[in-house]
Amino acid sequence: DEEEDTVGKAGEGNGSDDNSSNVAGSDDTLDQTLGNGDCFIGFDLGTSGARMSIVEKTSGGQFDEVVTEALAWDDNLVFDDGNDWRKAIDTLLLRAKGMEVMDRVKAICVSGTSATCLLVKRHSLDVSRKARMYNFDVKGGSSPAVDNVMELIEKYVPDKHTARATTGTLAKLLLWSEEQSLVDEVLCHQSDFVSLSLMYEGLNDDVDITTHCDFHNILKLGYDVRALEYPSWMMELLKEGANIPNPEEVLPSKVVSPGEPIGVISPVVAAKYGLSSNVVLVGGTTDSNAAFFAAAGANPEYGTAVTSLGSTLAIKQLSSTYVEDASRGVYSHRFPRFGGSDGEGSDNSEEAWLIGGASNVGCAVLRAEDFSNDELSSLSLTIDPNEDSPLSYYPLIKTGERFPVADSSKEPVLTPKPDSRKEYLHGILQGIGDVERDGFKVLGELGATLKLPKVVLSCGGGSKNDMWVAMRQRRLKEIYGDGEDVVVKRATNTEASYGAALLAAATFVS
Repeated sequence: DEEEDTVGKAGEGNGSDDNSSNVAGSDDTLDQTLGNGDCFIGFDLGTSGARMSIVEKTSGGQFDEVVTEALAWDDNLVFDDGNDWRKAIDTLLLRAKGMEVMDRVKAICVSGTSATCLLVKRHSLDVSRKARMYNFDVKGGSSPAVDNVMELIEKYVPDKHTARATTGTLAKLLLWSEEQSLVDEVLCHQSDFVSLSLMYEGLNDDVDITTHCDFHNILKLGYDVRALEYPSWMMELLKEGANIPNPEEVLPSKVVSPGEPIGVISPVVAAKYGLSSNVVLVGGTTDSNAAFFAAAGANPEYGTAVTSLGSTLAIKQLSSTYVEDASRGVYSHRFPRFGGSDGEGSDNSEEAWLIGGASNVGCAVLRAEDFSNDELSSLSLTIDPNEDSPLSYYPLIKTGERFPVADSSKEPVLTPKPDSRKEYLHGILQGIGDVERDGFKVLGELGATLKLPKVVLSCGGGSKNDMWVAMRQRRLKEIYGDGEDVVVKRATNTEASYGAALLAAATFVS
């Protein structure tokens, strides 16, 4: 490839306005040694704001969070403005400028919300089409363009494929193309855009931007994370269906593993914040996957699972086998294995999958049934986690379920309703826990390896309820055989920015 031949060593930032030395090429030799005191930055661009974590490698081999900064989206920093994403990162880095730890930063990783994307000009990274966020649904409007997008998806995208989602990246790209022809524009996910900005900002304007994406963010675009290529149906859709003459010029030109080096920071950016000009940018991830890294670390064992107990229930389990079944709402993210499952030196070639699904059942029902925080705390103290409730609830707040079975007609079951608020709460919490149990059972039936998790780390507001943790562990053990066991406990850290920082450090070797 002629363009790749011009790419220089990623670790040789020379302070000039030429960006060729800032892109990681196939022959690059980055300094990826890891020593005590080395620091790594993780950013998370979430739904409510942006957060930065700086972690430090300790003599005990752990990573301590030594700096954390956060800000909320508001009228001055808008959550769906790509330029404001960069301003948010600028604000957070300037708060840390001058801190001694900034001299020891070796790498940066960015996580963003899934399927949040925009279009930028190829030679400048200037935003050409406003960001479409994770929850932007192409079916939210009615127009000939929307109708054409739906026809293209129906015609070209395989049945039950993740890319059929009308909130996915592919649908958003098709709508942009229908609204106005793509001219000298490149697709970027939220994480990609911020990382590329840190790599190219302040450099020569008239250059081809080498766009990158990671296995996690690109899943909803249609990229085949098993074969590691854009599938033929996708290229046919874009070229023949959407009339994009050269789709390869619009799509990210290189797809990397989360945590894999993609280049070095712009010397202009490095100088602005007091960072070394050799700071490495690595492939990013999505916010939910970054939260898994935060809870489980960058090198968890197979059978490690994380349950998020927020408004909805979501489970993720690390498996050595690929598992997918759209009829049950089960999907797989390719998971980076740094040093293999034993964490020792490796080429990251081991195949691993973060499998799971998200239910519509969750803690939102507690608010819908008017349980206050104080009532939840006081009633939970009176519930015995070792006793079963006679109530068999399926505590949805409205019709429709995604996982462990995808059933748009599934109805909530919250009857009979006892007079006692304690008994009512007992039944609801048991019902949510049973959905979690059934979810892990489904993953095992579909071929998860290990078949059932060895440890389940809990995050989200519901994880703070110790009685519920004990109840969930007891109910989950019902699907285990003799001699098998599982531990359910609260995760120590679940911030996505912390997980991104651990991911930034993951390819560095002591």
